[in-house]
Amino acid sequence: MILLSIDFSLPLSNPVMIFTIVLFIILFAPIVFSKIKVPHIIGLILAGVMIGPHGLNLLRRDSSIVLFGTVGLLYIMFLAGLEIDLSEFRKNRNKIIFFGLTTFVLPLIVGILACYYVLGYGFLSSLLLASMFSTHTLVSYPIASQYGLSSKQAVTLTVGGTMITDILALLILAGVAGITKDEVSGAFWIQLGFSSIVFVCVVFFLFPIVIRWFFKKYEDSVSQYVFVLATVFLASFLAEAAGLEAIIGAFFAGLVLNSFVPHSSPLMNRINFVGNALFIPFFLLGVGMLVDVSIIVRGWGALKVAGTITVVAIVTKYVAAKLTQKAFKLSKTEGNLIFGLSTSHAAATLAIILVGYNIIIGEAPTGEPIRLLNEDVLNGTILLILVSCAVSSFVVESASSKLALEAADTPQQAARAEDRKILLSLAYPESIASMVDLGLMFKPKKSNSDIFALHVVNEEDPNGANHELGKKLLDKAINHASATDNSIIPLTRFDASASNGIVYTIKEYNITDVIIGLHQNAARTDFLGLKAENILKRVRETVHIYKPHQPINTIKRMLVVVPPRAELEPGFLHWLSNIVTLAEQSGFATIFYGAENTLTQIQVASQRLYPQLTMLFKEFTDWDDFLIFSREIKKNDLFVIISSRKDNISYLRQLNKLPHYLITYFEQNSFLIIYPKQLESGSSIPDIQAAEDNVIGKISGRFGALKRIKQVFGDRTVRK
Repeated sequence: MILLSIDFSLPLSNPVMIFTIVLFIILFAPIVFSKIKVPHIIGLILAGVMIGPHGLNLLRRDSSIVLFGTVGLLYIMFLAGLEIDLSEFRKNRNKIIFFGLTTFVLPLIVGILACYYVLGYGFLSSLLLASMFSTHTLVSYPIASQYGLSSKQAVTLTVGGTMITDILALLILAGVAGITKDEVSGAFWIQLGFSSIVFVCVVFFLFPIVIRWFFKKYEDSVSQYVFVLATVFLASFLAEAAGLEAIIGAFFAGLVLNSFVPHSSPLMNRINFVGNALFIPFFLLGVGMLVDVSIIVRGWGALKVAGTITVVAIVTKYVAAKLTQKAFKLSKTEGNLIFGLSTSHAAATLAIILVGYNIIIGEAPTGEPIRLLNEDVLNGTILLILVSCAVSSFVVESASSKLALEAADTPQQAARAEDRKILLSLAYPESIASMVDLGLMFKPKKSNSDIFALHVVNEEDPNGANHELGKKLLDKAINHASATDNSIIPLTRFDASASNGIVYTIKEYNITDVIIGLHQNAARTDFLGLKAENILKRVRETVHIYKPHQPINTIKRMLVVVPPRAELEPGFLHWLSNIVTLAEQSGFATIFYGAENTLTQIQVASQRLYPQLTMLFKEFTDWDDFLIFSREIKKNDLFVIISSRKDNISYLRQLNKLPHYLITYFEQNSFLIIYPKQLESGSSIPDIQAAEDNVIGKISGRFGALKRIKQVFGDRTVRK
């Protein structure tokens, strides 16, 4: 029988059996451990302990486990860079440096003293072992990410601090290794510094050019994912070639790709899915397979080392987290989150110890090699990995759940999560993906907003060709949205005209936002088209006319031009919420142009909604000189114009010239024209002072007491 010919001896060697066992562990370990309230991460590590060479010996920690584990570690660091809020990262750079140095220096000093005086090691051994206390691995980052806390200040500080600690620890490793081999000199440090600068320049200046070109040229989902993965590992390899650790390259790749992969995009969904389903669990299993619990019974030496390094590593990380909490007036829960994320030791820790273990500094009289770090340290470090990862998982799980509940109760979150009903009017197959992407980015996180996709079929269509086209358009929209774990409600309407069908759908479903693609034959004399013109006349809700010239994830900046007194319109807060939500979701650098009073109101409201966003405000009043923007706007910018229906408060006669300007001078740019919500037909338009009081009252009521923010404009006037 074929079954009898299969080798069942332990450890297993059949690749199909190995992969089958690993997949079932990845499937059932989180399910089983969640029943006893144990975080799934520690569950996978414990599963690795059980099946590894120091447990049941089912599997060897062979090259395949090491390969997938390495991919998983790089994936964690890549996701940390990809999901981080870049505006929050830039704003908190000084805090990141403080935390990074605190969580590095404190464990280093205490570690050197403990190793030198308690364990009796020499200075070089104590220095190298203490540098291991200083570094940490973001093993529990996926927990915080699943709770939607990637943009939280505590997470940003810890992720940024991780880079500082790893770089400094690896520099100590390089220095100690060089000293033992008599290789350290001025030339060594110059070469390391030069190669590091070259690496940073290549990743941050050359990579974005290539990435933007690729995403513009290739929209196939599989090609984009493979390209992203290749970019991450190329950056990791370049980091190693520069003398740094591969995890630094993976993190930097995540930072570079951050602005190209919107959080609500299909690509982000695929990246998270593959990482959390396969690569990261492999890494956690690999960490568990390193743990040898038998060191507990190997004598006092191993226990003394294990106890000392575990206590020093965890206590000093706790003190560093609490010092950071006190220094920046964070909450106790945020301090616990920083501690939880920064207390786990795995990859860099193991790398430092293995290098130290392999450095031979002499020979004993018995002929045994004298190592810089002995076997007791190696075994003690393995136990530290298990204990620190367990502590980290429990602390991060507890802190994350509390912070997620607190965030859901804040006024900002309540305002962002305001339910909307967004209608996409679909007409052209080539613009479906762009229309859906824009609609999804208007949807605030954790909101129950509905997105509808509508295709209007001419009821007199003789052969049903238009109906078949509509079905294909809707299917494409549904598939594109489902790739982001979002759903779209498809609507097909039969009517004598497209505009009638859209208008009646808006009224029937209480639509709050309408997104219409600019028709393909737009010209100076017929820019919006008859359909859009009729909708604007008959519908008072917010209408967006969108012309996508390039994929939205390749946009670098968003320039928003706002007419005077736009803050007095009834729909002011609504369209502004859409814009800042789009900026937050996409990471666009955003610049507002308008009158000083208007810009002040925009700043007040936008800072209440998303205080972490950094936006620029430039005064612009000369609408007769609108062509100044042809020099301001760049190739990869999204041009947003806040318009107005005729006879409303913010309407300007110069808006009549928009079609000519956009067709002639901005044809190579993506642009979005927004017509804010207006008063219902027949309602009286209030006077200017009453309207202003009304808007200020709305802002005050929604966001609390209104403070006048003193705005220092970068340019007081945009001149020709």
